[in-house]
Amino acid sequence: MPAPDLASTGFGAAPGHASTGFGAAPDLALAGFGAALRQAGLAVTADRVHLFLRAVAALDPGRTADVYWAGRAALCSGPDDTARYDEVFAAWFAGERPRGAVPRTPRSFVQAPLADDDTAGGAEADRTLTVSASTTEVLRHRDIAGLSTKDRAELARMFGTLHPRLPVRRAHRRRPSHRGEIDPRRTLRAQLRQVGEPARVQYRRRGVRPRRVVFLIDVSGSMRPYADNLLRLAHTLVQRAPRTVEVFTIGTRLTRVTPALRRRDAEFALRSAGDVVPDWSGGTRLGEVLKVFLDRWGQRGTARRAVVVVCSDGWERGDAALLGAQMARLAALAYRVIWLNPHRGKPGYAPVQSGIVAVLPYLDDLVAGHSLAGFTELLEAVADA
Repeated sequence: MPAPDLASTGFGAAPGHASTGFGAAPDLALAGFGAALRQAGLAVTADRVHLFLRAVAALDPGRTADVYWAGRAALCSGPDDTARYDEVFAAWFAGERPRGAVPRTPRSFVQAPLADDDTAGGAEADRTLTVSASTTEVLRHRDIAGLSTKDRAELARMFGTLHPRLPVRRAHRRRPSHRGEIDPRRTLRAQLRQVGEPARVQYRRRGVRPRRVVFLIDVSGSMRPYADNLLRLAHTLVQRAPRTVEVFTIGTRLTRVTPALRRRDAEFALRSAGDVVPDWSGGTRLGEVLKVFLDRWGQRGTARRAVVVVCSDGWERGDAALLGAQMARLAALAYRVIWLNPHRGKPGYAPVQSGIVAVLPYLDDLVAGHSLAGFTELLEAVADA
């Protein structure tokens, strides 16, 4: 598709053409274009807008084609975004409001009765307090599997509000400190420096180091509605601690996706991870894949004394007894084993599947993982491990 003509808008022209509405600050106009795309439903993050501005600066801001293709490469997540991008591009740089803009969803309101404690004689007035639940808060508790494309884009933006904390462990090495246990060696050396005269007592104590976190994410067909966002959650943790967080996908094969998730841009990182996973939406052989993980990685130290998070619905098609045996090995190696099940937080759920029944005796926590609120609780459980 040819790029829309910007000549009539005067964008990128000399500063004297201030009547275009963009004035002498093209960066503001380009940043506003990113905001218009975000309003139209595209998953445009701050990193993408920054990349767009850098790309236009490296090209020619006065050329329509340069601005168009730089924005299309930096701001579109996939082919589905192209049509809406073209529509917003033409409208924005023509000085019009994009026709594809998604209207703001009206907020929902809930009324709850409120007792009036100030009423004399204890009489209760019929007063009500109006409270509102924002669409953001509602979206935090919705099942990810039932979200629309627009809600998924908003949810992806909300992942940026997560600030995960990593678990820590006590280090073996002791360091000088102002309090703690007495350090006899340093105390004796201090006295020797003063020719045997009494010196100040020196102290030491053990420091803390980050504890390793390992994610095993089920990407089988039954986990397809949740796998993308589970990888996005793992990406958030990897960005927080690239050296102490490891991520693998499990299904019919074991695939290490940590290098792909170390890329800063979330969309690019998820696409890179998807490119290296050969069994996406395939079957489930948790027991066999878990054995491969323990033989190749866990026994060597990746899972040793680590917090291991297994994200799966537990619908095992292989031997459940093998899965139970491997979970026993994992529980013996790991510091804590947390199982995230997207069906755990749904009404009527009962852990009766053969896979879940086999692993339950070896779990420290069984948490829900069907919403962003569930992910937040998982991060708290990991941080407090």
